[in-house]
Amino acid sequence: MGIYNFFRISKPSPVKVDADKEDGVYRRLRQTTFWGATVGYSIYYVCRMSLGVVKQPMIDAGVLTAGELGLIGSALLLIYAFGKFLNGFIADYCNIRRFMGFGLLASSLVNLLIALAGLFCAKAGLPHSVLFVIALILWGLNGWFQSMGPAPGVINLSRWFPTSSRGTWYSIFSTSPYLGEFISFIVTAAVVARWGWEWGFLVAGVIGFAGSLLIFYTVKDTPESCGLSPVQKLARENAKPEDNMKTLLLQRRVLRHPGIWIIAISSAFIYITKYAITGWGVLFLQKAKLFELEQASSLVALAALVGGLSGTTSAGLISDRIFRGDRMWPALISGLLAVASLSLFLFTGGGYVLNLVYVTLFNFGVGVLYCIVAGLMAIDIVPRKATGAALGVVGISSYVAASLQDVLSGYLIQAGENDFTAAAIFWIAAAVVATLLPVLYWNKIKTK
Repeated sequence: MGIYNFFRISKPSPVKVDADKEDGVYRRLRQTTFWGATVGYSIYYVCRMSLGVVKQPMIDAGVLTAGELGLIGSALLLIYAFGKFLNGFIADYCNIRRFMGFGLLASSLVNLLIALAGLFCAKAGLPHSVLFVIALILWGLNGWFQSMGPAPGVINLSRWFPTSSRGTWYSIFSTSPYLGEFISFIVTAAVVARWGWEWGFLVAGVIGFAGSLLIFYTVKDTPESCGLSPVQKLARENAKPEDNMKTLLLQRRVLRHPGIWIIAISSAFIYITKYAITGWGVLFLQKAKLFELEQASSLVALAALVGGLSGTTSAGLISDRIFRGDRMWPALISGLLAVASLSLFLFTGGGYVLNLVYVTLFNFGVGVLYCIVAGLMAIDIVPRKATGAALGVVGISSYVAASLQDVLSGYLIQAGENDFTAAAIFWIAAAVVATLLPVLYWNKIKTK
């Protein structure tokens, strides 16, 4: 079997499920596919966050410097941005079970190879520069393999779920990164503290291998490949002309849709403000508010977990149930909440609890805003067959913006000699733009 045949979208099964059993089989397979993809994608983050967990132990051991680790991390981020774009388009044609499972399997292998390279270099007495080059190349490759996870995870919603409930399920799926980060900071960190940095990559690789098996076992490609009717019929939705169009033609339509580009630009500004607090929040609390490192770190971590998790979980529910599928109003309200709480955090005082409230509300607002704008709005306006393409366009703009933010914020802080005023204005302005763009151009976005 060639690579093309291995990854191509499944053909309809010649064996059909009996009509009286079809609804029950559909609901059961839909659930196993969804939860397999959700848990599997969270484990993608375990294989991605391992570097963040082992940074300080590697610096303390004199293995790599902070600058070298920064270059290694940026290699993943840059390749991930372009990989997310290309793999978004590719995934529309693919068997999502095999595509997603292979990406996680390859990512787990990268983690294992870095661990083995570290052990070999130490035993052979090789210079640290050798490990740096190996890690730089492997972690860059990991960026590509990591980019094979997001599109299949969301495409499963288009292939298996009715339009009316996709918001709720997408919100649940969007909690995957927080679950993966939690596993990394608890399990991987505990292993590293006990046995050393190499074991951080080893345990991430083992968890990733188990996750790939979970994906291969639970995720199904399409209802038709399981002997079921198309999802439109199963969900009792009216047929649309694009259901029978070629995927390539639909992807070209996505690229010509002005709404997708507005969403992509808005998502880029969301990522600027989101990653600004993730990357610089601890330093801001230390320098501007004189917090101790432990206090600052725990505040940012706890606020991200509570605010981000609750924001992404509730986004679809708020949009689907309260606003009956209207994405504009929850986007506007959550964006204004993010702007207000971020402004209070950056320009007022207060102790630990008050700042925790500010950052938690900010993460909640950004979580809802991102889930609705970069996720639900995007998949609402594109045909089912071109979901991956839409996410690819949004993804590359988001991660390129996140990487540029890191550089610009650093120079603004450096130029101000640790005065965060200029950087704070930049972050708030990004939040304002992210909020207003989808609202001001709502008519262009919602036009299919």
